[in-house]
Amino acid sequence: MNATDSRLHVVDALRGFALIAIMLLHNLEHFDYYYVPENAPAWLQTLDKGVWETLFFLFAGKSYAIFALLFGLTFFIQSYNQQKRGVDFRARFAWRLVLLLGFGLINSAFYQGDILMIYAILGFGLIPVAKLKTKLVLGVAAFLMLQPFEWVNVMVAAQYPDVEFANPTSWAYFGKMGEYIPNGSLWDTVVGNLCNGRLAVMNWTLESGRVCQTLSLFMLGMLAGRKGLFKSSDATRLFWKRTLIGALVVFIPLYLFKMTIETLFDYEALRRPLTTIFSSWANFAFMLVLMASFVLVYPKKWGHKLLKVFAPIGSMSLSNYMIQSILGSCLYYGFGLALYQYTGATACLLIGITLGTLQGFFSAWWLRKHRRGPLEGVWHRLTWLGRGKDA
Repeated sequence: MNATDSRLHVVDALRGFALIAIMLLHNLEHFDYYYVPENAPAWLQTLDKGVWETLFFLFAGKSYAIFALLFGLTFFIQSYNQQKRGVDFRARFAWRLVLLLGFGLINSAFYQGDILMIYAILGFGLIPVAKLKTKLVLGVAAFLMLQPFEWVNVMVAAQYPDVEFANPTSWAYFGKMGEYIPNGSLWDTVVGNLCNGRLAVMNWTLESGRVCQTLSLFMLGMLAGRKGLFKSSDATRLFWKRTLIGALVVFIPLYLFKMTIETLFDYEALRRPLTTIFSSWANFAFMLVLMASFVLVYPKKWGHKLLKVFAPIGSMSLSNYMIQSILGSCLYYGFGLALYQYTGATACLLIGITLGTLQGFFSAWWLRKHRRGPLEGVWHRLTWLGRGKDA
């Protein structure tokens, strides 16, 4: 990629699309505090159920995956640009991850489901593979995508199918949210999110197979950068067309099998790891469907006009992600407006669309006056602290 490609518009737009999808899901979940309003009319309950199932089918486990893959792509672009200057970016990237960990800590105070801290920790996995050959990195990524630890659990369960499984560790921590989210003060919420909520999310990340999948996606994003898959050319368009068709063909049986695991296997010891494995694979396949569709539609005149609105949001993804968390907690948690009590999925979807629209206007306005988003600017300056010349 040339220096002028360091900010690819389709990548910004795709990242913005993923960020808005994430925000819509977070709103439906009341930012991790699941609560169904009481006494809603039957028609609204039916509508809420349809909205919930549709959005989770489309985006749950997929929008985060797009975000993770683009994280790896960004690492490649930054590394490549520095390599052309004769600079090894890996040490600077490690420092950049430490800074991201700090942003994540702040974000976690408002929203325990924060992914920035997880990305900051797992991002170190890119450093040892950054200089390896493409085929080797692809092999490592494929191995991680297979969910090796869950297959170990499957093999153990096949030998001891009657073993009693305890509830996932994260459940106990998530259950404690009721002590501070509904009626707690801002201070109670911050302490609860940082002390209890972080443990809930870290354990859930391990239990859901997200660690292996996220690392794999980071590496695949880096490889996508090496191959220039987001540059406009006949070869890349052919790649994305084949990817779209292949991902659709693979997704259908994966999804159907995932949905029938409960009826096919009598033992929980088998059902649990198989569900994790096939859910992650199905989500990855459908993520490719979304991504390939986006990349193929974006260059078309009508597609560009429709999808470019996401680009400013994606250019300011760190700022917008943290703004989402602060606004969401103020809207839904007890220290704020406590809207969790009154809003079902339909109302939350409308709130999410409104917030996303406002973020779009704000991002476009800000970028007309500044080169980077507010937090992106801070992150950039701190990343290159001690270096005389701007990177």
